[in-house]
Amino acid sequence: MIIRAKTDSLFKRAPVSEEREKNTALNLQEQQSGVTKLGSKPQRLVLELTNACNINCPMCGRNAADFRLSAMKYEWFEKLIPTFPYTEEVTLMGWGEPTMHPRFVDMLRECHKAGIRKYFCTNGMRLDELFDVIFETQVEVFAVSLDGVDAATNQIYRTGLDFDRVINSLKSIVKHKKENNLSYPHINFVMTIRKSNIEQLADMVDLAAEVGLEEVKAVILTVFNEEQAADNLWNEKELVSSCFEQAEKRAAEKGILLKLPYKQDEDPAGEMLHKPCFAPWRDFFLRSDGYTTLCMHTPVKLFHIDEYDDFDSMWNSEKYIDQRQRVNDEQQMDNPCKRCYHSTFTNWNKPYAYNQLGNQFSPDWG
Repeated sequence: MIIRAKTDSLFKRAPVSEEREKNTALNLQEQQSGVTKLGSKPQRLVLELTNACNINCPMCGRNAADFRLSAMKYEWFEKLIPTFPYTEEVTLMGWGEPTMHPRFVDMLRECHKAGIRKYFCTNGMRLDELFDVIFETQVEVFAVSLDGVDAATNQIYRTGLDFDRVINSLKSIVKHKKENNLSYPHINFVMTIRKSNIEQLADMVDLAAEVGLEEVKAVILTVFNEEQAADNLWNEKELVSSCFEQAEKRAAEKGILLKLPYKQDEDPAGEMLHKPCFAPWRDFFLRSDGYTTLCMHTPVKLFHIDEYDDFDSMWNSEKYIDQRQRVNDEQQMDNPCKRCYHSTFTNWNKPYAYNQLGNQFSPDWG
């Protein structure tokens, strides 16, 4: 199965509670009608636990940003727990490696206790240490970022990654899952594709099948520094089409779900600055320094979580309502939104989806 872009509803592996179903239905209705003061809670909480990382990826925007180390206070996480009965998913990801947070396991356990779906994106270096808690807390979904199918390739793009350690950890998790006839966790590879590695995309599908994973997702490289500029895929239409076609064929043969971005000149956004954005309705994003933004791809701060006593007053604050009014208005949206590079909403017909050189693309962490 081939998926071209995300939708306004979330990935589901199992039925959700009636309360969450009602909230999601209301949230979708409010999105579609353009209501800006919401009666629904977000479908998803996205929490950047830390901006620290245990490897160094040359293409990562952290290397071209005003980087200051930060880690989410557990009290901020606790402030969001009242939303758990309504919210479908807690996603643990951002500019750093979430599993490095000292209370990552405590957060998984708190989410499990509340029966809320858990998702995290990782470089995989701590999966061996997390083996027991993944099954204890019944983690439904996680993604592993790899940019090639061998150790040598990953050392180029993900310096410090122990490829064999990651693959062996995944094989152990899949083995336990199969031996115990478990439906969780759903695991996928996320591959950042560029000119120099896109020909390995079909091989990544093979690797996923070999390890026993269900899915491969391709994310096009967005350039943040001069060193990466020559490797971007803008105007590489024939190369992209050829490699996507090979990967699609391989995915059909191996029974792997393949998620691909729209190709240049084929994005249904046409000449729009970005696809219709549903982030300020569906998601609540909290940075590791306690500031809220619409998503991890904008430097525009809304407010600090300590400014409000409860979630509802944050969710329907003047600044959130203002963003819902402006985010899809090309005259009024913030400048970073006008050059959106968020993989869900960006317009792949536009050059800024591939290259953010000269732009402020990341937070100034507080």
